[in-house]
Amino acid sequence: MAHQRSYLQLPSGHPVPMIGNFPDGHMLRRELRPEPALLRLLYADVGRDWQWTDRAQWTDEQWTLHGLKPQIQVWVLWDFSQPAAFFELRREEDDVTVEITCFGVRPAWSGRGWSKLLLARAVHHAREWRAERIWLHTCTKDHPAALPLYLAHGFETFRAEAID
Repeated sequence: MAHQRSYLQLPSGHPVPMIGNFPDGHMLRRELRPEPALLRLLYADVGRDWQWTDRAQWTDEQWTLHGLKPQIQVWVLWDFSQPAAFFELRREEDDVTVEITCFGVRPAWSGRGWSKLLLARAVHHAREWRAERIWLHTCTKDHPAALPLYLAHGFETFRAEAID
């Protein structure tokens, strides 16, 4: 089966409403000094079924250095004391472009409708970082709801390519 990677961007100024809130006991928090174990857990658990492999072999030192980069923001949705979902933002060198590099809900928390709330928060925080352009990529190996979610929030495809 041929797979496709899609690159999407949100048009400048496109409104993404901050609809709803997470349930009581849940808090979205920026992790200023994210622990390598937390980053590894979120990346592995969210990406396990979707072939996220780019960072699978990273060492604690690589995770630590990545999480401390000034151009990286890691936001974690906490369900009381458990990390339930996350997104990662990366500001590019032009200072006006932000990529949503990682985004997802851990399997034990999926199906609760949080992805649309989480995506709206990711866009909000990217814009707080003065992003004029927000982009991301996904592929047909990813969660089947990923592309429809991004399109429903106003993201538009600007490039697509075949992948193995």
